Amino acid sequence: MKRQLQFDQAYIAFGANLSGSSSSPDETIMAAIKSLDCVGIQFIRSSSMWKSPAWPNPSEPEFTNAVALFMSHLSPLRLMNRLLKCEADFGRIRRSKNAPRTIDIDLISYGQNLSATRRVQLPHPRAHERAFVLLPLQEIAPKWKLPGGGSSISELVVHLNPNDRQQTKNA
Repeated sequence: MKRQLQFDQAYIAFGANLSGSSSSPDETIMAAIKSLDCVGIQFIRSSSMWKSPAWPNPSEPEFTNAVALFMSHLSPLRLMNRLLKCEADFGRIRRSKNAPRTIDIDLISYGQNLSATRRVQLPHPRAHERAFVLLPLQEIAPKWKLPGGGSSISELVVHLNPNDRQQTKNA
């Protein structure tokens, strides 16, 4: 008897503020989303591209951000490893925390999994306070709730700092 594969929803956030070898941040994000649509991971939909100031140094190039929904049967660790490989494939070099980058890919949630290991933290521990995650996520899943939380994405957006909501705009 064949074992039925269990597919779960994976919300994945993408950000970039440096151009790749031959692509803009927007193009890099689109290519990264497309590259993840492969065996074990199926693309469902994505938000528009959003712009936000670099943090913590707003004098650095602004970020382009998006969130995409995928379905996957990989374990959370295997999916995280695939995301890290995708970052490397698109030229991500980890020089220092919050440094400008060609691509940043974060696993926001995976099904209803709750995890706090060194490699996989689910849901993403700071997703609920980041306008650059919540605003694109609201576009594709306004009523959805982070696992372990009680508020919908739209409710979380209301509680953002008003400056964050105004500074992050649809591209």
